[in-house]
Amino acid sequence: MSTNTELSGYCDSKFEPLRQAFLENFHSRGEIGGAIALQIDGEHVVSLWAGWQDTKSMTPWAENTLTNVYSTTKGVAATIIAILVSEGRLRYEDKVVDYWPEFAGGGKESVTVAMLMSHQAGLSGFREPISVESFYDSRAAAATLASMTPLWTPGEGCGYHPISIGFMVDELCHRLTGKSIRDLVQAHLAERYHHGIYIGCPQSEQHRAATLYRSQGLDSTDVVEQEQELTELQMIALGNPVFDQELPNTPEWRSAVIASANGFASAQGLSALYGSLAAPDNSDNPSLVTRDVLQQCCTPQVEGTDKTLAVDARWGCGYLVNSLGLYGPSECAFGHSGWGGSFAFADPEKSIGFAYVMNQMGEKLIGDPRNVALIDTLYQCFD
Repeated sequence: MSTNTELSGYCDSKFEPLRQAFLENFHSRGEIGGAIALQIDGEHVVSLWAGWQDTKSMTPWAENTLTNVYSTTKGVAATIIAILVSEGRLRYEDKVVDYWPEFAGGGKESVTVAMLMSHQAGLSGFREPISVESFYDSRAAAATLASMTPLWTPGEGCGYHPISIGFMVDELCHRLTGKSIRDLVQAHLAERYHHGIYIGCPQSEQHRAATLYRSQGLDSTDVVEQEQELTELQMIALGNPVFDQELPNTPEWRSAVIASANGFASAQGLSALYGSLAAPDNSDNPSLVTRDVLQQCCTPQVEGTDKTLAVDARWGCGYLVNSLGLYGPSECAFGHSGWGGSFAFADPEKSIGFAYVMNQMGEKLIGDPRNVALIDTLYQCFD
């Protein structure tokens, strides 16, 4: 495979070190194709891309290339729920059963929307063995979760819901609006943010979708880095079923509604979305989420060691509130990252939205050297 490391796009001179760090990802960190985008106060000041969208067809990466961003999708889903709260359709303190009565099964009557969105509901996976094909019927999966007895007492700690949260958020959207979350993303976000954010990949946009390339054959059980074997709860969350990193290259995955993991997005689209959340009153890119709702959903609902990830986490209502300094030095930064390396976040202190997408899957859930280089360099540009 020939290299294709000539950068395209634009970069404000203040962020020249960021351009160099992105380029270095290709020279020394194994990048195949990818993009970064930075918005400040409603204005895009950086949008860079390079490499290959697909190495077999030798399709170069473009500004509007879409990538399956795995769990970076969860930040998009959180935004849809925040929009519905802003519209007065529900409140975070409401009980899920107020909108979805069947959810009461197994003793979950007290679970609030905030608890569900912050991974406290005890439904981080399925008790009974399931197949990947089960992911392709979101509403059936949601019905199974609604009847399930929680894996722990809801509200007694958090345990990241890697896939299951997407089915439950989608069902909430159906109950509230009669529409799937895919339809709501299309209506509220896709066109507004450069046709760069989708749940699943529409057939009309398939030509823009990058091919994902696995990292040394890793599968979903390798998300957690620890010396001992995975706990039973971790195996339920991460290994039922086991799937590999290239699953999003299949047509079945791309056509499904998995609001936790099968978002397809561009760096431009994600940075514009988070840029609007970072500076919600900016007239050039106003947010669809009101300031008071944004304050609610970005306030940590739970803090402590996550039962699934085995690391300290601070979960807001769908967003990760800068746990472990993943998103730089600002305590109020919030966003979400995805398996393999993608991320998108907002920093209200600096009014920025920053996003990175790629198609070479990385090995580390936390501390991917490409992520670290980009985020560290970004903040050095502000010093």
